[in-house]
Amino acid sequence: MSSFFFFLIQFTILAYALVGGVFLAFSDFIMRSLALTGDTGGVKTMQIINREVFRWVFMTLFIGMGVISLAIAGYSAIYLGGPAGALVALAGLVYLTGCFGVTIFFNVPMNEALARMDLAEDATREYWTSVYLPRWVFWNTVRTFACAVSASLLLFSLSWMIPTQTA
Repeated sequence: MSSFFFFLIQFTILAYALVGGVFLAFSDFIMRSLALTGDTGGVKTMQIINREVFRWVFMTLFIGMGVISLAIAGYSAIYLGGPAGALVALAGLVYLTGCFGVTIFFNVPMNEALARMDLAEDATREYWTSVYLPRWVFWNTVRTFACAVSASLLLFSLSWMIPTQTA
């Protein structure tokens, strides 16, 4: 295993944890707080958040980790092998499906639907409370766990990558 790959795994653990931390904040208290704003305050704020999320820091990490996940899964399947290779490949696949895939197929469509809604309409408040909040938080929590599982799998893989020292 190359030194570059070893450091890439360490960086990826940190990046998975950072992305997962953002998702955790939303599932744990941000969405609950937005739900408590009453009327359409939460809807308007979430519409703004969904536009602002495209700033470079989070989106670079989020999309970049999709690319890196694919790369480490492929590299480990071809070159690593053994328990470490299996854990690294699994970590990449968990991120790709549980975080990236869930975002594309569940959270983004709900965000796009919310973006098109008029704050003055009763249907917007109904969608927000009955559909958006429970479903979005559920899928966001899935993303949170996917990031945590991916980071954990990579962390465990390091124990097979680091050569044991004997005295």
